[in-house]
Amino acid sequence: MEKKTERLVAAIKNGTVIDHIPAEKTYHVASLLGLFDIKTEVTIGINFASTKVGKKGIIKVSDKFFTNDEISRLSVVAPKVILNIIQDYEVVEKKTVDTPDELRGIIRCNNPVCITNNEPMQTVFRVVDKEHGVCKCHYCDKEQDINKVELI
Repeated sequence: MEKKTERLVAAIKNGTVIDHIPAEKTYHVASLLGLFDIKTEVTIGINFASTKVGKKGIIKVSDKFFTNDEISRLSVVAPKVILNIIQDYEVVEKKTVDTPDELRGIIRCNNPVCITNNEPMQTVFRVVDKEHGVCKCHYCDKEQDINKVELI
């Protein structure tokens, strides 16, 4: 006998599905990407069962495809989420969001005497340890825990 399952969240025709978000970070991701202010349909679900992350969140955004800058920002808050690009109800591309080697203009240096906190200039961080989430300021060499940074 065929096992039937039901979709918990409605399908979208075109847009992006962000999947495998740690449940506790789902609303943070939506806020970071400005999803509470856009005019297209957005579906946010949390606490779905996941073998990968325990409890997960999922966000479906109709008619929205994220830029590389938005994806880099997303990687700081929720690395390893899966982006599914949907066209005509089909997944045409699936990619895991990885933290890039360099973060430009995304996070603030927590060193109060760093030049980036005292002059109008863009921050630049090298990600020195992706596994443990350690990044280092290009200007003052201060290391920071990526899980405790302040986004710009």
